[in-house]
Amino acid sequence: MKVVNLKQAILQAWKERWSDYQWSINMKKFFPKGATWDILNLAEALLEQAMIGPSPNPLILSYLKYAISSQMVSYSSVLTAISKFDDFSRDLCVQALLDIMDMFCDRLSCHGKAEECIGLCRALLSALHWLLRCTAASAERLREGLEAGTPAAGEKQLAMCLQRLEKTLSSTKNRALLHIAKLEEASSWTAIEHSLLKLGDILANLSNPQLRSQAEQCGTLIRSIPTMLSVHSEQLHKTGFPTVHALVLLEGTMNLTGETQPLVEQLMMVKRMQHIPTPLFVLEIWKACFVGLIESPEGTGELKWTAFTFLKIPQVLVKLKKYSHGDKDFTEDVNSAFEFLLKLTPLLDKADQRCNCDCTNFLLQECSKQGLLSEASMNNLMAKRKADREHAPQLKSDENANIQPNPGLILRAEPTVTNILKTMDADHSKSPEGLLGVLGHMLSGKSLDLLLAAAAATGKLKSFARKFIK
Repeated sequence: MKVVNLKQAILQAWKERWSDYQWSINMKKFFPKGATWDILNLAEALLEQAMIGPSPNPLILSYLKYAISSQMVSYSSVLTAISKFDDFSRDLCVQALLDIMDMFCDRLSCHGKAEECIGLCRALLSALHWLLRCTAASAERLREGLEAGTPAAGEKQLAMCLQRLEKTLSSTKNRALLHIAKLEEASSWTAIEHSLLKLGDILANLSNPQLRSQAEQCGTLIRSIPTMLSVHSEQLHKTGFPTVHALVLLEGTMNLTGETQPLVEQLMMVKRMQHIPTPLFVLEIWKACFVGLIESPEGTGELKWTAFTFLKIPQVLVKLKKYSHGDKDFTEDVNSAFEFLLKLTPLLDKADQRCNCDCTNFLLQECSKQGLLSEASMNNLMAKRKADREHAPQLKSDENANIQPNPGLILRAEPTVTNILKTMDADHSKSPEGLLGVLGHMLSGKSLDLLLAAAAATGKLKSFARKFIK
């Protein structure tokens, strides 16, 4: 059978009872590369076919769930398709749609172009409006059921709707996306406010205090969305310290070969003058390092910033530790700084893309090696970052897959510098093979650039140059 359109392909899959995996393979055979599944409205077509009867078609729903899990369809296309369903009297269909939302509503993400990201914001706003309408319809049914003496069905669906509302709105990121959508779609936000008022009127007459309290909490979260920026502006002002940021960027750009002690003293002076808490102080240092790493020019400039971030700054923190009241206090502050840093997901994702590796992982290992973090804290932070990276954009090209990341090369170059200095101190008059081996190693690839960057960041460059001049 030759498939001519999407609907026909879905019906064929249903008639022949394809598994979800078999369905995805055949769909890719039927439709040529080029047009994405979102352009073909795959999510909407699947939902349309799945929701024809009084109860959802489980096989076609399994295709949609597979498409979501394998990222064949975007979250925005699924949310948009769900928001078009308006027959709230079909309990099983509504429950199936709520279950689909449950798959991803607490981890929404979009790593495409700006238009696609705005599309996700708008789709989430449509889904919120749909949830409010669904909740209002369920509350209305519950009220009618109470009057007729059969409240069970309406109460169950209302509880499910409120649970999904609460889960969606409890995420600060989701509320931020809704705030953006509100600025883009003022008329849609007006519809949200009207639905919220209608829901409040219906729930005011309900006797169940738990459901009413849950609905009021959701309403409070929705009403807080327009004021998000004004609420957080003061907090953001207090947690940003541009002087520290500028000092670190200046040092990394202009003074990589400088001694660490002057930088330590300058940083401590700024910390005392501005009364900066230690966790936020360390956080600002890491933020500046990652910004410098992302913005550094390719080639030796990138190697210098990598060496500065992964070798010099941990040594600076070791010296800052001596100014602290106790070792335990400082390691806890460094751990808190990393906890804050892990929340800056876009910054870390951008750095990982630039370096083609998990930069945070390398940094945590180096800090643990320098005694700035306990092993338990390091493992805990690594696990959190690993979970975040599962949703991050990945560099998938074969060319990038074969490139060794600079942080790993720099960290391996540092002990090599020490070994070379020891080799240079030895007497080579009788057996010069060791010296020739070192010189040959330095001339291969970008080894010399790596060694010079590592030597500069660890304060060994002068000694390195002096021994070669001799």
